[in-house]
Amino acid sequence: MATVAEEAGQHGLRRGAIGLREVLFQSITDMAPGAAIAASIPAGVAFAGGALPLAVIFALIACLFCASSIGLLAREMPSAGSMATYAARGLHPGIGFLVAWGYVLVGFLIPPLVLLQLGFTTAATINQEWHGYPASLWWPWTILGAVIVLAAGFYGIRTSARLGTILGLFEIGVFVVLAVFLLVHAGGHNTFAVFTTRYTPSGHRGIAGVIAGSVYTILAFGGFEGAAPLAEEARNPKRTIQRAVLLATLLIGLLYVFTTYAVDVAFGPARFDTFTTGTGAASWEGMARSLYGLFWFFVFLAIVNSTIANANAGVNVSTRTAYAMGRIAAFPRFLAQVHPRHRSPVAAILVAFVITIAVTLGLGLGYDPVTGFVMVATALVIVLAAIYILMNAACLGYFARQRGRFNWALHGVVPVLGILAFIPAWLTAAGIDVFSFITPLTPPVSYMGPGVAGFMIVGIIYLIYLYQHDPRRVVEVGLVHLDPMEEHEE
Repeated sequence: MATVAEEAGQHGLRRGAIGLREVLFQSITDMAPGAAIAASIPAGVAFAGGALPLAVIFALIACLFCASSIGLLAREMPSAGSMATYAARGLHPGIGFLVAWGYVLVGFLIPPLVLLQLGFTTAATINQEWHGYPASLWWPWTILGAVIVLAAGFYGIRTSARLGTILGLFEIGVFVVLAVFLLVHAGGHNTFAVFTTRYTPSGHRGIAGVIAGSVYTILAFGGFEGAAPLAEEARNPKRTIQRAVLLATLLIGLLYVFTTYAVDVAFGPARFDTFTTGTGAASWEGMARSLYGLFWFFVFLAIVNSTIANANAGVNVSTRTAYAMGRIAAFPRFLAQVHPRHRSPVAAILVAFVITIAVTLGLGLGYDPVTGFVMVATALVIVLAAIYILMNAACLGYFARQRGRFNWALHGVVPVLGILAFIPAWLTAAGIDVFSFITPLTPPVSYMGPGVAGFMIVGIIYLIYLYQHDPRRVVEVGLVHLDPMEEHEE
């Protein structure tokens, strides 16, 4: 009888299809740097104000702790199951199953998040230029974006990864160039005081405001682990995945610090708490428009580009995790169907497309696209922060059982610090008012906490069902990795 690994090699994803560059840009585009710089990071200005660059550094440090843990686990067990396999081996197979359940939800929610942003950003920008175009006509752009991502995913990981690389390079280039322009524009107003608590707003003075701001900037880092589910399609995955996760976190984190500093000093740290997302004067696009004329168009293209790249990366994550779980029948088996020519998980990709359209149009038309964006973002942070906490715990648990290999710094101190760093983010997103900087959520955003809880309860009920009827499916969550397979060198 063929093993899971042997069957995967014969009929599964395309082995050795991509190298470090493509895998690195999977993580980078899963972080959506352009969209994050323009939308996610400015969400923290209400708390950190002009000290937002310091808040970004706090978030970067927290994510580096977690990236270290994930990288160490990826080196041990490269797998399309990624987070689920790590949790199953480091903690318990049941926890691994629930991580897979939650991580698939993350992957399925990323495209609606960024395609909602694509819709309202494009519609508002066109309306600004041509007032006859209604700003409310946002949804055709989200559908177009979803179709592009569907096509890229269908034609396989090479097409999808190359698209991500090209789009990622463009968006990074645009924001780096604009940040340099803003530094020059700031001139004598450049100051390292933005890396202190001096410019925190009156309602959130001191380090509490910085910590609160960092909680809201963590969403910008979400996806740094996105390379991990591509382990079965990467060359030399034990080395490639670890490098990609760490490099993506560090490089994009430094990009976030640099660009946030530049726009802060150019706009004015003392009034930076009024900076916003969107297309108004106090935004990235607005500053580019007022200072550099037509350059606003490149910023707009970079944001649009970033949403497509991020949606593409999200589909890669969700479909590979669903494929891995379907392969061992922990999820419905049809999710493991692979296209005979392109070797893409075509059934999972189609499911992702349907969910994308349903969530995007359901929330966007049921409320409005901006409210829908905030709702999806809240749900994502709830699940991602919990998974990051568990990944740190899994690293500690896995290596604690490896005789003679446990390193107190790498396998003990770093994971514990990572856990502590993400607890405030999880509590904030869930609306659990424990710290002074946590703002109570209001409807409909407050619905996301119970909504995610309900989804996870369904997962727990399904897990109990599997334990009662076929516990082997749960146990195998921790066995879907590449040790039996011949690895491909770069």
